[in-house]
Amino acid sequence: MLRVDAPRPAQLSILSAVRRYWRDRAAQVDPVSATREVLVITWEFLRDSTPAGQRQRYGDADYDWDYRVNTTSGAVGWRDRLLGAFHSAYQPTEPGLFREMLEALQQHTDLTFGDFTFLDLGSGKGRTLLMACDYPFRRILGVELLPSLDEIAKHNISVFKSDSQKCFALESICADATTFPFPDGPLVIYLFNPFPEAGLRRALENLRESLARSPRAAYVLYHNPQLEQIFVESAHFEKITGTHQYSIFRAVI
Repeated sequence: MLRVDAPRPAQLSILSAVRRYWRDRAAQVDPVSATREVLVITWEFLRDSTPAGQRQRYGDADYDWDYRVNTTSGAVGWRDRLLGAFHSAYQPTEPGLFREMLEALQQHTDLTFGDFTFLDLGSGKGRTLLMACDYPFRRILGVELLPSLDEIAKHNISVFKSDSQKCFALESICADATTFPFPDGPLVIYLFNPFPEAGLRRALENLRESLARSPRAAYVLYHNPQLEQIFVESAHFEKITGTHQYSIFRAVI
């Protein structure tokens, strides 16, 4: 198994997650608006915790049935769901859309998958890591903040079997994806809208600094690109293709 040195995050608390979210948003907007956002998030969490909301979360379980793994959002406990509400709610990627993104990346670039590390920032239970191994990446890494989800991802990797698997160097790492030390070599970075605005800015600055220290090719697949404007405003990223469901960027070194 691959080993990547990264500091394991301290045990998260709901109160610290709320405080950090409020502090970041208050700096970007104002304290009143930040407080209103916290209340809205809390209300939406309570609404999603009803039996009807839980049934809806189990609607993504077909992949798990096919491969005998646990990647559905329906089986995430209330504490991790609430923490996710103030970081990024866990939601696995739909397999057909994932294939579309990888095909679009290949069509609009001259990359060879075998030269690249696939890196999922905010990888949750690891479904994207399992789907990425259908492609001959040099290696596949996932970075997840919540220890419980990271443990599930590690188990999924250990039991996963697929006749179409082409990459066998998979690893899930429990770390803060906004400060994670990017591995050497060319990168394909996957984001399923894993951060609020302040977190995304920290992650992209971390990437920019890594590429400045060690110039190399890097592409970002941004699924559900709600904060795409941050990329558009930056001189360090160039959009090469996309749809309303995703955007693909090339890092400009």
